[in-house]
Amino acid sequence: MRTRYWLLTACTLALLAGCTQFRYYMQAAQGQYSLWSDARPIDDWLGDPATDPQLKARLEKALLIRRFAVQELSLPNNGSYKNYAALSRPFVLWNVVATPELSLRPIQWCFPIAGCVSYRGYYSKQDATAYADELRGEGNDVQVGGVPAYSTLGWFSDPLLSTFINYSDAELARMVFHELAHQVVYVPGDTQFNESFATAVEEAGVQRWLALYGTDEMRLAYARYNSRRADFLALLVRHRQMLEANYASKTSVRHRRAEKARIFAHLQADYQQLKQSWGGYAGYDRWFAEPLTNAHLSAVGTYHDYLPAFKSLLRQERTFVRFYGAVQKLAALDPLQRQQRLEQLAHTAADESAQGQDQQTAAPGTL
Repeated sequence: MRTRYWLLTACTLALLAGCTQFRYYMQAAQGQYSLWSDARPIDDWLGDPATDPQLKARLEKALLIRRFAVQELSLPNNGSYKNYAALSRPFVLWNVVATPELSLRPIQWCFPIAGCVSYRGYYSKQDATAYADELRGEGNDVQVGGVPAYSTLGWFSDPLLSTFINYSDAELARMVFHELAHQVVYVPGDTQFNESFATAVEEAGVQRWLALYGTDEMRLAYARYNSRRADFLALLVRHRQMLEANYASKTSVRHRRAEKARIFAHLQADYQQLKQSWGGYAGYDRWFAEPLTNAHLSAVGTYHDYLPAFKSLLRQERTFVRFYGAVQKLAALDPLQRQQRLEQLAHTAADESAQGQDQQTAAPGTL
């Protein structure tokens, strides 16, 4: 019933918006409906003799992670991640991100439920590429990126997907915790808030998961993963700052274009050096699959800008239930008040970190 209502709403909005929007909303409605209708309960897959034993093991692990999310993290106990869909494509959808040629500010698109966001999602890579070409034709920088999972914010029972079911245990848990967190609190139009909150839940959740179910080898592997991710983020932030300074300068357009090309070439070279320091780990090579553009760097920091603030709030509230309640209160504030409160929490986190370092310096060997 909800699916028919959603399809009717999408079609009505699309007809009012015009032909281009009609096609976009229809592919979104059809893509979501196909995803929802193809999913089968995990118990069906586990009881089917034709199901590959390796897939059965992953699905059983996913059920354990799902129970942990409810019992230990107080995440929603609904129909999400209790079904599984096998897709015939490497990603569930492809996001198109675009910026002006000499700016890092992403173009925004506004939707009825999600609010204004800095991407458009397509269930077909061909459709995503076609729209990206249109945006490039208008002089914009564009990136097309594959997405393994997303949240419908509780509107649908989001299924487990073949696009991420074979991730490591910690990575699978991270994905499930992150997407379920979006169903707890979501502020339309405030991507930094939403993603930083979900990342805080994800990181705290994986820590608890590994403490209970992980081996020393798993914990070490996840620590390496986090270390590499932090290194890569720092690399991108550094070059984003260089680009921001370039675009804010009063130099000619020609000079800013040349400097832009130099900065992106520098980013490529620095990434190769970073890979060597990782022993050749190539997990981020896909990020460089297309020529680098502003669009690649427009969202850098989105998942982490307010992360220290949310971590500080979680420590203050002590339990996930109280934490979610505090975050919901933040979500109810107007944008300026919300930003000010998050900045206060971030300062608190910085002070706590500085105090901890001072204590370790003053009293080495006491732990």
